[in-house]
Amino acid sequence: MILSEIWIYPVKSLAGIRLTEAQVEGKGLRYDRRWMIVDENGRFLTQREFSKMAMLEVAVLENGLSISSRLEPGNYITVPFQPVSSNPVSVTVWDDEVEALTVSDEVDKWLSEQLELDVKLVIMPESTQRKADPRYAKNNENVSFADGFPFLLISQASLDNLNGLLEQPIVMQRFRPNFVVTGTNPHAEDDWKSIQIGELFFDIVKPCARCILTTIDPETAEKGKEPLKTLATYRRVGNKILFGQNVVTKQNGLIKQGDQISLLE
Repeated sequence: MILSEIWIYPVKSLAGIRLTEAQVEGKGLRYDRRWMIVDENGRFLTQREFSKMAMLEVAVLENGLSISSRLEPGNYITVPFQPVSSNPVSVTVWDDEVEALTVSDEVDKWLSEQLELDVKLVIMPESTQRKADPRYAKNNENVSFADGFPFLLISQASLDNLNGLLEQPIVMQRFRPNFVVTGTNPHAEDDWKSIQIGELFFDIVKPCARCILTTIDPETAEKGKEPLKTLATYRRVGNKILFGQNVVTKQNGLIKQGDQISLLE
């Protein structure tokens, strides 16, 4: 089994970035979902309500991020790693209320224009602790602004199997994984409990329940019924549709595309 793809999503619900190597940290991969766009009440925004967020691309630069509009080539804003405004604010992501810092009035203005909404960009400081669900966490793990857990893993075979059932195949980015694995049977990851990627050990803690975000084309921001309509025919458990596995680790270190993956349990 091979780690075939590594992805990060520095700004929650904006476009992802594929990497050839990444630094594993307790809250997730370095830079992954450390930034988040919030409304005037401090509540997080996602493509679920604002699909046009899919059209904002992100790049990691030497001193910060670049956010650019896919609809307007050349229209971009730079987000410094060190916040400029740096005002402490309380923000809400799902049921969690956590402390964050504002980043830059200039960035807020640019994003508000792009989304046609009064928004702010916030960053999660290292001091902020947002606990993963204690029913599934292994070591009292903290998580970034990700939905629930530090890492998400999906096998390529699971997507290939799904695409064999769809009229129009879809890309893996719909599911926003961090790790894509090749060399397995479809949904083999359902049965894993712990794995080794390169030199690092990871625990698989919980299947990922999927939402309407998967029905948004990451290239066009158009909404449809797939893949949830088809997934519901064979991946429904109770009232949830499951695809991929949530993962945690208590180790820091480097992983690389092409790393061997070993099943430990």
